[in-house]
Parts: sequence; C-alpha cells; structure tokens
Amino acid sequence: MELFDLVTAAQKRIKGHAHVTPVMTSNTLNQHTGAEVFLKCENFQRMGAFKFRGAYNAMSQLTDEQKKRGVITHSSGNHAQAVALVGRLLGIQTTVVMPANAPAVKRTATEQYGAKVVDYNPDETTREKISEDLLSQHDYTLVPPYDHINIVAGQGTAALELIEKVKTVDMLLVPCGGGGLLSGCAIAAKGINPACRVIGIEPELADDATKSFHTGTLHTVKNPPTIADGTRTPSLGKVTFPLVQQFVADMQTVSESAIIDAVKFLFYRLKLVVEPSGALGVAALLSRAVRPKGRIGVILSGGNIDAATMRQILDS
Repeated sequence: MELFDLVTAAQKRIKGHAHVTPVMTSNTLNQHTGAEVFLKCENFQRMGAFKFRGAYNAMSQLTDEQKKRGVITHSSGNHAQAVALVGRLLGIQTTVVMPANAPAVKRTATEQYGAKVVDYNPDETTREKISEDLLSQHDYTLVPPYDHINIVAGQGTAALELIEKVKTVDMLLVPCGGGGLLSGCAIAAKGINPACRVIGIEPELADDATKSFHTGTLHTVKNPPTIADGTRTPSLGKVTFPLVQQFVADMQTVSESAIIDAVKFLFYRLKLVVEPSGALGVAALLSRAVRPKGRIGVILSGGNIDAATMRQILDS
C-alpha cells in the first residue's frame, strides 16, 4: 500500500472515534503575516492532542492475542494519555514509562484513563531502556510514540482533515518532536498537493531534527531544557527520519521567547489554550522564522498545559 493510502485508510479507521477538530482563523494573524492562515486545532482532540489519532490507528490493528497481553509505551505525556485512553476504549491493559518531571496534568490524566505509570529519572536512564526491560519481562506489545508507520499514518489524518476543510494550502507548518506528526502530515499534504511546502518547526533548544534534516546525518539531543516538553525526544526515528527527508521541504527553529509569545497570542487573541509544543507553527509566523505566502496551514498539536506553566507564560 502507498504511504498516502495508509493515511486515508487510517482516516477511515479512526472515524467516529477521533474528533474532527475545528479549523480557526485570525484576522490579526493574517495581517501580521500577509497570508491566509488556517489553524488546525488539535488542542480540541480527544485527550487534548493529536496523539489520539496515531494511538487509535495503531492499537486498533493489534491482534486479539496482543490486545490480551497488553501494551507498553514511553512518553512525556501526550502519547501516554492517548495510549491510556485508547486502551480503555479497546479494553487493553496499558503501561506507560514516564519521566518523573513530566507535567502533572499529563501524568494525572494518564492515570485517570487507567494506565499504570512507571516513573524514571531522565538524568539516570532512558525511557527506552526501562521500556525494553518491562517488554521482555511481561511480553507486552510496544506502541512507540512516533517511530512506527501506523502511528505516522494516524497522525497524518490531521493534515488530511485540514486540507479537506480549506480545500488547498500552499504551505503547512507542523511541530516536530520525534517526527511522527510531521512526517504523517507531510505524506498527507504532498499526496493531495505535491506543490505544498511542508515545514517542520522545532525549538532552538531542541534542534536535533533540524540539524539532521540539513546535514543528512541523524543528530541527537539529551533532555533539552525547552518549555516545549512535547519536543524533548532525543532524535528522529528510523522510520520518521527518512520520511522527513523525503517529504518535508524545510526545517526551522524558534526561540523560547517566540514560543511563549505564541502561547500568549493564541490565548489572548483567539481564546485558545495551546501548550508550548503545539504553538511552534504560530511562533514561527509571529517571529518571522518562516516567511509565508498564500494559504498557510498550521497544526496546533495540543493543549495539555499545566496551570503553573500557563501562569508562568501569561505573567511573563
């Protein structure tokens, strides 16, 4: 099956389970950029982020035996919540390896959805190591946060919905952590319009994917100190790196201050609660890290921000 066909198949699979999230516009943002900007609001997705799409697409395709044995994943929060919620919906036991410093709102929601949370100290070990140990002990099935084609295909449905709604975009800005959302959305956008320029956006403090893209060599970063916690992945994956190279036109970075300004702009001007990772595309537009032209799609990837971080941002 062609990659674009995997995204359209995922769209059919998640229909009736994932929300078709709204697309919003802002005259102020259009005036600032000189372009038409369309915001795909995945902060209104189930569990508050795009991650539900990939988790449902992947977990619904597990065999009955795999579902019976349960699944494990590792995540700083949004994928954790997605796997936990999908597990509850499909009757699958879920275990989540989560850093001890993960946002409290994300950990609480993960537990409330029914997952068993296993803490680890990111300064002492890696989530992958903990997951591997538990995987071998319990014969779970791993549902990785981004580095799996079924995850990628599910995430790509966000861009598919956006373009179906607004008919065409000349450029699509997508946040990048491990590259699942970026590569999936790039496959979808390019499958509909090969001329669409897909640009991945990262924090300057977590620019491993940008370096990887521009050098052609995989770069890694360890526990970067960015406010955009959803992008603290160490690197692109074995699946996502080549997909980003193939389908993405460019990668750009934004400063911490630009990310903060974007969260504030979305809150005050559009009344949207968007987490720092989710605001990267808007940060790129407001800071002019990307110079847009024509019709611009932006994926607002999630809204799971804890009260302390939002207070810190709004008070700055």
